[in-house]
Formats: sequence, C-alpha cells, structure tokens
Amino acid sequence: MELEDEKLPKIIPVGDEQISTIKAMTHDMAEPPRILVVDDDAGVRSTLQDVLESAGFRVNTAANVGQALSLINTEHFDVLLSDLHMPNAGDGFTVVSAMRHTNPRAVTLVFTGYPALQAAMDAILLQADEILVKPMPIPDLLALIHAKLQKGQSHAKANPERVAAILEREAIATVREWLSRVNREDELTCISLNDEQRTGHLPKLLEELISRLRVVPQELGTKHVSDAAAQHGRVRFQQGYSLPMIVEESRILQVSIFDTLQKNLSDVDFSLLLHDVMTIADEVDSQLKQTINGFMGQSAWQRRTAA
Repeated sequence: MELEDEKLPKIIPVGDEQISTIKAMTHDMAEPPRILVVDDDAGVRSTLQDVLESAGFRVNTAANVGQALSLINTEHFDVLLSDLHMPNAGDGFTVVSAMRHTNPRAVTLVFTGYPALQAAMDAILLQADEILVKPMPIPDLLALIHAKLQKGQSHAKANPERVAAILEREAIATVREWLSRVNREDELTCISLNDEQRTGHLPKLLEELISRLRVVPQELGTKHVSDAAAQHGRVRFQQGYSLPMIVEESRILQVSIFDTLQKNLSDVDFSLLLHDVMTIADEVDSQLKQTINGFMGQSAWQRRTAA
C-alpha cells in the first residue's frame, strides 16, 4: 500500500516518556512479546519495526501473505499486526486465519483505511481481535497491544480440516461453481449439452483428486492412471469439443477448486496447505493430459474406422 496519510496508520512521533512507559509494561513480562508485522509497504514495515522494538517488543516483518504464512508456520508470535489489503482485498484475513490455527492465543489486529466499512467488519471480524481504522496514533496502538496482552486471549482453537476433507464435503458445491463458470463462457456453451452431460465427469475426477490428497507423504509428478480422465476425453471428442475447449474446462476446474478452499479458509489446516495446493495443480494437470490422450485416441480410432 502507498505511504499516504489517508491509507496508512499515521506514524506519530513517540515521546521518550511514552516509550519509557511502554518499556516498563513489557519489562514486567517473562520474555519480550514477539510481534509479526505484515504490510506490503517497506516504509511502513520499517517504521513500525523501529517503534515497536524501541518499545521493547521483538519484531519480525513480512511483505506479503506468502512470507507471513511461512513465518507463522515456523515461529511463535504473541501479536499479529497486519494490513488488510496487500494488495488484494482481504489478504490480511488470510494471515489472521493462519495465525488462529497455528497460535490461537495470539493477539490479532488488522488495519484498514476504509472507516465506512468498520461497522460491517466489526460485526464479522473474521477471527481478528480488532479492526483498526487508519490513521491510528502509534501511542494508542502501543497501548492497545499492551492491553490485549495483559488481558490475554482465550480463543477456542477450531479443529482444522485437511484440504481433502473440505473438497469431499464441498464436492457438490464445487461442481455447481464449475458449471456456473462454464455457462458464462461462450467458447464452451457453443456446444449444447444438458447439465449432466457437461458435468458427468467431475465427480470421479474430484474423487481421484481427494484420494491422492489423502496420501501422506504426497509425491508430485505422479504417473497415476486416470481411466475417468481418458474416458472424459473420448466423450468430449464425440460431443464435438476441441482441444482448446478441454484445456479451458480444466482451467475452470482449478479455479473452482481454489474458490471452494477460499470460501472455507477459516477451516483449512495450514500446516500442509502449500503442498496440498501443489498436489491439486499436479493432479488436475495430469488428468488434463490423460483427457487429451483419450481425445486424440478417439480421434485416431475414428479416422481408422472411416478409412
């Protein structure tokens, strides 16, 4: 985000007396509290790190969601301070959700530059302890962090679900989402099919994907044979599809799967999320290859029989 007053927490100079007061608060604790600052603006990260370290906190910073998730999975933190948009809307809540699953007792604070949305977000909170509207004076921020730490957090840790369990539970919704997206593509709807003809292959392909996600450890680059994918290719050839149309259907399947995970992000087990996502991409691509092979095989067979 840009370093502008209307968008950022205003970095108000902190006096020596205020710093001494905050240091006295943290000095009484067994260990200096650890804070993770997540913001895509280097200037904001640097300034907040300097201020917080001056106040006696130990600070780590992250420039994006990926860096934040990596730190959350490997380090312990007492406080999360995250921007909401980095740069995508709601990125901050992805980080909050990960912190909730990994360290449910951590204080989680999210900054937003849109005061008009505070009431709505306060009603939702999406697992954050507090939504803070920019600009917020640094002394007030330090006092809030201390108060939250003194009060202590007692969030009940939800039982995180593996990606496989979520996709199995939401399989019907994923198929519906896929069909909805396909029906908006003229490239695909130019061939008239009913819903069953268009989606009939998906339950089996999703079942194969879910089965692979349940294998631990997962190996990428698998040569798993998918009879369902090959049969799908043969059927699509008979229905008059082209290879680009098959590729587009596969792309939409990946988008629909990731949309399902996004909608269930608060339930996701983040400890294996990255590898699960890579496995999804690997399996869907493998299925696509076998669908194309089935398509080409059916085409060759039809040419031979017509000769």
